[in-house]
Amino acid sequence: MFDYDKWHEIFLTLRKNKLRTFLTMFGVFWGIFMLVILMGSGNGLENGVAVEFSGWATNSGFLWSNRTTMPYDGLQPGRFIRFTNDDTEALRSKVKNLDNLAPRVIMGRGSTGNNIVHGNKSGAFRVYGDYPDYQKVQIVDILNGRHLNKLDILEKRKVAVIGNHIAKVLFEKNENPVGKYIQVNTIYFKVIGVFRSKRKAEQADRDEQTVYVPFSTFQQAFNYGNKVNWFAFTAKPGIKVSELENDIVKVLNDRHHIHPDDKNALGKENLEEEFGKVSRLFNGIDIFVWIVGVGTLLAGVIGVSNIMLIIVKERTKEIGIRKSLGATPMSIVSMIIQESTFITLVAGYMGIFLGTLILAGVSYAIEMLELDNMMFKNPEISWQTALVALVVLVASGMLAGLIPARKAAKVNPIIALHAE
Repeated sequence: MFDYDKWHEIFLTLRKNKLRTFLTMFGVFWGIFMLVILMGSGNGLENGVAVEFSGWATNSGFLWSNRTTMPYDGLQPGRFIRFTNDDTEALRSKVKNLDNLAPRVIMGRGSTGNNIVHGNKSGAFRVYGDYPDYQKVQIVDILNGRHLNKLDILEKRKVAVIGNHIAKVLFEKNENPVGKYIQVNTIYFKVIGVFRSKRKAEQADRDEQTVYVPFSTFQQAFNYGNKVNWFAFTAKPGIKVSELENDIVKVLNDRHHIHPDDKNALGKENLEEEFGKVSRLFNGIDIFVWIVGVGTLLAGVIGVSNIMLIIVKERTKEIGIRKSLGATPMSIVSMIIQESTFITLVAGYMGIFLGTLILAGVSYAIEMLELDNMMFKNPEISWQTALVALVVLVASGMLAGLIPARKAAKVNPIIALHAE
């Protein structure tokens, strides 16, 4: 393997046919380069989508009320279903696989916001009444203070957790909002925490324009009675959200006299299914990338093999002389395989290096330009993938030289010496 004369001969052969060597290496280079770029781009797209979904529990779902579309138990269609606190208690007692249940209420329509005031500053933001359980559904980072807890609910405390955007609008730059008071529709709430969204760009900005107050306080302070707008929930480990969703729907159907086949009376969103769809999509992308990349690489390897066959034919006389002087078939085989492996490995390494360099450049540009609104984040390939690619290259180089090497080993010295 480290025979100086053999390596000297290999380099001499490559220099002698520079254009042919370049074109041969380019085929392999382009194959592995495209594989790296495609894989890195796929990972970048996956990372971007993951950011959009970040902050949400993968085993969670939502359920809200609509109008009935089918008559049932003597009741006409078109009834609007109204959830109450009694529904919350019924779900907690009857649905076994619930891990967290968070009834929610929102002031107004949500999209128009509400008048929030601090000092001489004000803004229109969304106000939610929530249970601490909701923190297990939508996960946020607490920058200062704390989130809602059970005592806030039990004691109906007038406290609020505000988004970072609200803190920037209503408070001075270096002012700590925690411990200060804000007015929500003329009612004072003490700020106990400031949170930051785990999402990015517009989604994060929208999340951070939110005020969370205790559910019980919300109902009492804003005269909502026992009204519940919708439910957020998570399933226990090992339980599918779809199964839990069916159990919840069954309980609510019975309580509100909804026909079992009325699929429109209750609206549902299953985040587990959404995550599953995204996961399956990127599994398909990965398979497609490998098929395209390996196919392109295979074309380059076949090119190497064909060139080596030409080289063997050109060097038939030389190989005959070697064999007549005592060279073993194995030494002939090793020389050809070494040459093909070297060509493949060098070209492939250059493809990996340039591909990762371009991906790093794109990632750096996205970060420097702060393009947070892009559905494309941190395109990269892992070192495990790069290692697998190198192993594939070595194996491909050996395979490319195997057929030409076997042909060279079978050369008859007497016939070879008369070859032109």
